[in-house]
Amino acid sequence: MISKAMAQRLNGQVNKEFYSAYFYMSMSAHSESENLKGIAAWFMAKYDEEMAHAMKIYRYLHDQGARVELDAVDKPPTTFAGVLDMFEKTLDHEREVTASFNELVDAALDERDHATNIFLQWFVTEQIEEEATVSDIIGRVKLVGERGEGLFMIDNELAGVAKQMSTTAAAQA
Repeated sequence: MISKAMAQRLNGQVNKEFYSAYFYMSMSAHSESENLKGIAAWFMAKYDEEMAHAMKIYRYLHDQGARVELDAVDKPPTTFAGVLDMFEKTLDHEREVTASFNELVDAALDERDHATNIFLQWFVTEQIEEEATVSDIIGRVKLVGERGEGLFMIDNELAGVAKQMSTTAAAQA
């Protein structure tokens, strides 16, 4: 069983994960409206991942005998200056999520809550991958630009990556 304070923190993280999903759905919608179907699929796969993350924490709270308390989800941005802007905002967002998980780990360590600390390590490792992936995409977009054949190539590549991500998210659920 976890403390009420830790349960409250984890409930807050569930809300943050739902916001992340909403954030990525907004980017997917924007990308689709710009005829960037592969990028839209990648962001929708990110939506699926974030929903799976929220549900993983949800399940952990229940397994620990804690009450799940859902909160309102803030409205995400709906317009973006371009592909680079979306991915730069994604990287900034993922860095905020990383900081949030690090704070949760610190709290678990302070409380000597070993089960929650171990549970959170999966998310800490996941965030390393998230930031590295987005940094790589930003580098590619900067290399080829946001127009023409280079962007077409990135859009097609991300469509394939999105299929892999969806398969992985389904397996984790």
